[in-house]
Amino acid sequence: MQTQEIIKSYNEAKESRSNWENLWQECYDYALPQRNNSSSLSKGQQRTNYIFDATAMDSVDQLAASLLGNLTPPWSQWFGFKPGSEISQEQAESLSPILENAAKSMHSHFDKSNFAIEMHQCFLDLIVAGTACLYFEEAEPGSFSAFRFKAIPLNTIVMKEGNSNLLDNSFRTSKLTLEQIQARWPYANIEDSYFKKSEKDMDLKYEVMESVTALEQGYQYTAFINEDKKEKIILNDMRLNHTPFINFRWMKSPGEIYGRSPVMKALPDIKTANKVVELILKNASIAVTGIWQADDDGVLNPANIELKPGTIIPKAVGSQGLKPLEMPGNFDLSQLVLQDLRSRIRHSLLTDKLGQISDRTMTATEVLERSAEMALLLGAIYGRLQTELLTPLVKRAFAILKRRGEIPNVNLDGRLVELDYRSPLARAQGQRNVQNILFWLQTVQAMGTEAIETVDMAGTARYLGDALGVPSDLIKNDITTINL
Repeated sequence: MQTQEIIKSYNEAKESRSNWENLWQECYDYALPQRNNSSSLSKGQQRTNYIFDATAMDSVDQLAASLLGNLTPPWSQWFGFKPGSEISQEQAESLSPILENAAKSMHSHFDKSNFAIEMHQCFLDLIVAGTACLYFEEAEPGSFSAFRFKAIPLNTIVMKEGNSNLLDNSFRTSKLTLEQIQARWPYANIEDSYFKKSEKDMDLKYEVMESVTALEQGYQYTAFINEDKKEKIILNDMRLNHTPFINFRWMKSPGEIYGRSPVMKALPDIKTANKVVELILKNASIAVTGIWQADDDGVLNPANIELKPGTIIPKAVGSQGLKPLEMPGNFDLSQLVLQDLRSRIRHSLLTDKLGQISDRTMTATEVLERSAEMALLLGAIYGRLQTELLTPLVKRAFAILKRRGEIPNVNLDGRLVELDYRSPLARAQGQRNVQNILFWLQTVQAMGTEAIETVDMAGTARYLGDALGVPSDLIKNDITTINL
């Protein structure tokens, strides 16, 4: 794709995004003010001057932490690989331990990278704006990890749906110095005029545009300096099997491109709660200082009065002086209204479902029921995140490590090798089946020896191990070797 076509497509997508920008900014202002999503705000600027209720901010933090712990927990392996459906049983038994070692190696690279930090920032964007972008690039050879991540703010990236109805077309603009451009694209052919300009001003920045366009097979990546010239300076132009921009959404309304967030649903309650607390604080200041009245007798000057403890206010003999104005009633409904608003905000942001367990005496059955309820609530959301976030993320990581020779040269296509999700939320989806099987085994055992003989104990154990996310190399098999 030529640079002029890229710019035209970018302008069209940016025009479509402009309808969302005000809504995004309002959501960030009330739920995540520390996230700079506006180019008009400078770094470090105070953004909480008009925030009086922090319920939404606290709920957003808790939900983001819960998503990180339930989808991509950094302390446990949240994915694995298993043999696909188009290979024989004998090959599958030989392939399982090899794939398990490959999954462990990949998870080690995730742990050694900045994945958990940047993924948490993306989850914050996802909860507030409904759409997030994780930039996934390969690190330099010899780095501690082969992966490097960055959470891309929504004000610097424009997205567009492809033929697959996924956000697989991306346009990113950034301001970079010539030194930064050379460090990012060391083999780029840059004109001498740019070096002369940089010699005069080392801090001079150029607008760089990166474009990823989905093709029938793979993606086209183009990066160039976007100056007012007919011929752009191409920094990189190459074909990729997987996009480095992983765009994902919370939920999507028909006919829309960008996602809808839980903060958008709770925004009326968030704004109302913020206003109620503001009025309560104003009422509290009146209760402390009071409202006073005095006769205008030419002696008392209200401008010279300070209402503080120990103050003596002189008054003329026979005058009423200064006295407080009695309030008509003391009945306050604000706390009842505020409690209801905060409860609805926490419910909309799933804090009451995904928060920490406050009752430490909860039984194992109650924990399982809570996990099942969580899986039911996030079922549709998890399905979208699995399609738009987790699968592209693991596929790109698999391709990078396969190219480096750190994992076997096999295809992660669902036929030879399948992706197995082992996160707590993924396992919660199958908890009901596990309970049914365990109940069936208990019932069969109570029926006697003849009934027990109908049970394939080895097959049942393997199924339970797979459902509970047990690594395949811990399940005993007759191992033979195959050539990969």
